[in-house]
Amino acid sequence: MQQEDRGVIVVTGASSGIGAVYADRLAARGYDLILVARRRDRLAALADRLRSAYGCNAKAVAADLSSHDGVAQVEALIDGTVEFAGIVNAAGLGALGLSASVDPAAVDAMIRVNVLALTRLSLAAARRCSATGRGMIVNIGSIVTLMPVPGAGGYSGSKAYVLNFTRSLHAELAPRGIAVQAVMPGPVRTEFFGNAAAPFPDSLFMSPETLVDTALHALDHEESVCFPTLHDLGAWQQFDGARSHLLHAVTRDGQPAARYSAI
Repeated sequence: MQQEDRGVIVVTGASSGIGAVYADRLAARGYDLILVARRRDRLAALADRLRSAYGCNAKAVAADLSSHDGVAQVEALIDGTVEFAGIVNAAGLGALGLSASVDPAAVDAMIRVNVLALTRLSLAAARRCSATGRGMIVNIGSIVTLMPVPGAGGYSGSKAYVLNFTRSLHAELAPRGIAVQAVMPGPVRTEFFGNAAAPFPDSLFMSPETLVDTALHALDHEESVCFPTLHDLGAWQQFDGARSHLLHAVTRDGQPAARYSAI
């Protein structure tokens, strides 16, 4: 039985993995959906299943978010959806490989999806949510944000952007009643690694269902940065506090540090 209608959520990367699970869970919560990904057949099948299971409205939109036209298409949907209630940016690319051999075209596409598309669609969502004083913006990051990662430098950098950008949005929008969250998973059992061997033991992998259920629980409790596998929240608080301490230290004055006195 469908719950009370709560508006329309856009879910990118909805054809599989994390995005598909978000679509299912949000439909179960009473939202209507706009499902976005490149694979139209998978989107259509998911939309049919969600309509049958939950009685929701689910629209399948095939769009390539590595292209300007694809991003503009989804922006127009956000702008034109009367009962818009938010977005989950789950689309993402990896472009893994050492810097001397990684495919530049793959890196370009990754940055367009992970950074440019996520930014443009988040800002479009922020404009709509700001006008109504409600809604959500959920962006999928990664624990690789926390460290340099040889062989995944571009991916790590793109996810570091997601964290800082999303936290900035949260600082702006949370006082207006808009829920903004960065989800920071470790390895997840999805199609991300393709046929390649994953560089992690199987014990570290989380299912996309567990990830999404955990992240939504965190969102319900106004947790703006969610590390689903973080058992000691104090570790994040200590890490974040150290960054704040460093910021204070480097803005003490405009003079070179003593160790550079020979300059």
